[in-house]
Amino acid sequence: MNLAEMLNYTDIQELGRIARSYNCECSTHSKNELIQSILSTVGRQRVLDELVAGMEKADIQFLNSLLFEERKAFSLEDLMARANNSRPEEKEGGEWNPRELVTRFKQRGWLFNGYSRDTQYLFQVPDDLKRRFTEALERHFAGRLDYLETMPRVYRDEQNRLAEDIRTFLMNLMQSPLPVNAEGFLYKKQVQQIIGQLSVQEEPVAKTAWRFGYGRRYREYPIRFSFIYDYCFYHGYLQEEGTEVSLTPAGRELAASGGRETVKDLYTFWLRLYREPVPNLQALAHWLSRLAERWVTAESAAQVLCPLIKPYYYDTPRDILESRVLPMLMHLGLVRIGADDGAGTVIQVSALGKSVIQGTWLPEEDKLDLECK
Repeated sequence: MNLAEMLNYTDIQELGRIARSYNCECSTHSKNELIQSILSTVGRQRVLDELVAGMEKADIQFLNSLLFEERKAFSLEDLMARANNSRPEEKEGGEWNPRELVTRFKQRGWLFNGYSRDTQYLFQVPDDLKRRFTEALERHFAGRLDYLETMPRVYRDEQNRLAEDIRTFLMNLMQSPLPVNAEGFLYKKQVQQIIGQLSVQEEPVAKTAWRFGYGRRYREYPIRFSFIYDYCFYHGYLQEEGTEVSLTPAGRELAASGGRETVKDLYTFWLRLYREPVPNLQALAHWLSRLAERWVTAESAAQVLCPLIKPYYYDTPRDILESRVLPMLMHLGLVRIGADDGAGTVIQVSALGKSVIQGTWLPEEDKLDLECK
């Protein structure tokens, strides 16, 4: 439903509160006049642009959690959880009432209760308002980005390589099972031998690095190989039995047939794997697909996107963006990362990346159990 339809179902007292939040000058005794005044005010691009520019960080994070959702209705519990995820860092451990954030969105006419018996306890965002807020935020973000006028000097594009390397890894396992240590990890020498056969090389994990939250085997394996291993495990292509890792019949069939995983399957798995440490990962990817169609500096992109990211233990928002999100999007073949003599590191979403990201949606609760053995 669009905003006009939702306002028609709203009682006159609620309409009055929404009108006051926009400083509408109209009679509070006429429902029709209130509706027309609200629609006229909200319909001005300048009004939404000013609202977005003046939003607090928590409001932007909460709004961001709703914009790219395909579901039409949200429970109060779901909204409260999203609002709680938007808690400002200075409020950690202190007073914070997520209900106030939800109430503020209701008072502004950005959230409405359903009007049927089945939806009266659910909340909806008007479809046209969601679209216009997305456009307003895009203008706001894009205005702070530094774009390149020419191609960077060099760039990496790993399109299709990940699927090829998954098959290479399975072919390696087809030759013979691989031994693991008492904790279930492949030995470091073996990991480096396998990586040496892949199309993208990675350095061993540093002994001093803390590593958890981004996969079952992320602690001991480099980021890309960790993803390959976990992908094969969760899809039933390999099995961990006793002191070795071996192929399952499904893994053997895939390796022998020459079949390859699709980019969309790989991207979907990555969303499920990484969304525990990065709850708004899907929205971040959507913003990149909209803002980085042209080459843009990584530094300006970080300035815009890091405020949308919550820290994860020792990972700062910048760590998450630059060390976890962007490298994996590149490995997935959705983002190119380049180097420019004047601008430094630059990024661009490929045409394939835009198509896959904007054509994929996963429910918020769809994530992987990393404790699964």
